[in-house]
Amino acid sequence: MKKKKKSRQPQAKSNKKNQELGQTKNSAKLVLFLFGIGPLIGITIFLYSKGFFNSPNL
Repeated sequence: MKKKKKSRQPQAKSNKKNQELGQTKNSAKLVLFLFGIGPLIGITIFLYSKGFFNSPNL
């Protein structure tokens, strides 16, 4: 009977893929955050500059 040597190479590849996947997830979260929060901040600044949040004078 021959004993098979366990190769370490597939684990290294899967570990590398996991790191790349983690980086992809982080960058995706960053992009979604910027495109989600950015317009809200822009709209708020625009409305504030137009006096939308000022109380009306009666």
